[in-house]
Amino acid sequence: MDVDMADAQPTQHGKQAGVPVDDAHPFDLESYISNYTGRTAIFRLIHIISHCPTLAPEAYKAAVEHVYQSRDPQLYQQVLSAYESVAASAGTPDAPFPKPEDIMPLDPKWIDETNARNANERVKLEVELKSYTNNMIKESIRMGHRDLGNFYRAVGDPATALKHFTKSREFCATGQHVLEMCLSVLELLIEQRNYTHLPTYVFKAETALDAAVAQEKSASSNPMAPAGGVVAGSSGSSARKQSADRDRIQSKLDFAQGLANLGQGYYDKAAYHFLRVGPAKDLEDWAGTLVAPADIAIYGTLCALSSYSRAAIKAQILENSVFGAYVEQEPYVRELIEAYMASKFKVVLEVLGRYSTRHALDIHLAPHVSALTTSIRNWAVKLYFQPFQSIKLDRMSAAFGWTVDEVERQVVRLIQSGEIQARVDSENKILLAKKTDYRADLFERAMKAGADIQEANRKVLLRMRFQQADLVIKAPKGHASQQQQQLEMSMFTQEA
Repeated sequence: MDVDMADAQPTQHGKQAGVPVDDAHPFDLESYISNYTGRTAIFRLIHIISHCPTLAPEAYKAAVEHVYQSRDPQLYQQVLSAYESVAASAGTPDAPFPKPEDIMPLDPKWIDETNARNANERVKLEVELKSYTNNMIKESIRMGHRDLGNFYRAVGDPATALKHFTKSREFCATGQHVLEMCLSVLELLIEQRNYTHLPTYVFKAETALDAAVAQEKSASSNPMAPAGGVVAGSSGSSARKQSADRDRIQSKLDFAQGLANLGQGYYDKAAYHFLRVGPAKDLEDWAGTLVAPADIAIYGTLCALSSYSRAAIKAQILENSVFGAYVEQEPYVRELIEAYMASKFKVVLEVLGRYSTRHALDIHLAPHVSALTTSIRNWAVKLYFQPFQSIKLDRMSAAFGWTVDEVERQVVRLIQSGEIQARVDSENKILLAKKTDYRADLFERAMKAGADIQEANRKVLLRMRFQQADLVIKAPKGHASQQQQQLEMSMFTQEA
């Protein structure tokens, strides 16, 4: 059934039940959040607090613990606001939510110390940047803006952080410097879930990557390179290192582009980029701070199942050893793929339903759970019906685990949208494929070919009659003589 697990459902008391967590929808918060660190962990916990009242107290405690490990006291207010909001909407007089101070009390001393430390470091970094600017030390100015960008990102001021990162572009001397700036901006945009601007900086990073690789190749092939350059016999290892570095950075860019496409609803493009991501070690510091390997398996698989044919899924998932390593991080993803390829669509829908809570509590995937599930279900119905000229709806009901009425509503929607060429016999509960009359189709194409020939002949005869009546427009005077002179000149040149 079409249920968006990310949307809260009303209970009998008129309160919001949110995303369910029970035996039918398992979710281990501790195991899940252990895959993330830093601000990403806090933002994901805030999302869980807001959408799953069942886990709100536990998620609140974990979020505050992560806040104490950060440098941004304002994050505590965001966590507290999310918890108080869900407590007011989901709590009841009989079962009130625990008070925040009873779960995890706030430490005012930590806030004061953190704010003081942040103020001191900000003054220090700004003084250093001013000194570098006065001395016109280009490389130091670039590093000063970079350090201030990292500082403002850590203390929760993304707008100022972005300003300093982009300002450092003016002082970049090499392609590697530009690439470093682009990757810093991408990290910031991913953290803020700014999907629309991600492709811009992915493109800039790819351009900078090409420039950096070209510069490295030029330096390695220069026989007059200064000390520390490439020595005889080291060109092969240098080329391998360049290739490894390029693959490592390209994996990050593919992930960023895939996430941008997912965020904007381009699931086929998102699948393409997620399936191209290299081994988990290539993600380096992004693994954990921005994404977990299991996330790539889930994002790539759901996007592929919602938009790829089975042949493409086999080639790009089952025969892709690199992506297979990601799939092993989430065993149910392997079960989902194998059931889909074996046409066990009832199992596919059961797996999607069982892990819908896991999907709905993912901060990037949550807005798209309903659309992805609907698309996968539509593909399943089309694939199941494809070999048949007619099939009883009760047989489809057994194959998908739906009632006959649900099957009928589903196939009617697909027929109306043009995804299935068929009709439904509601009285006998049969789905009938529209038969193609090949004889009529051949006759129609023959008639069209005859009409095209007739039109061409009419145009030829009309031109002949114009010529016979001397109604053809002639070239201007002197034009023919000029052509004759050019012809004679070319013939003279050839004879000479």
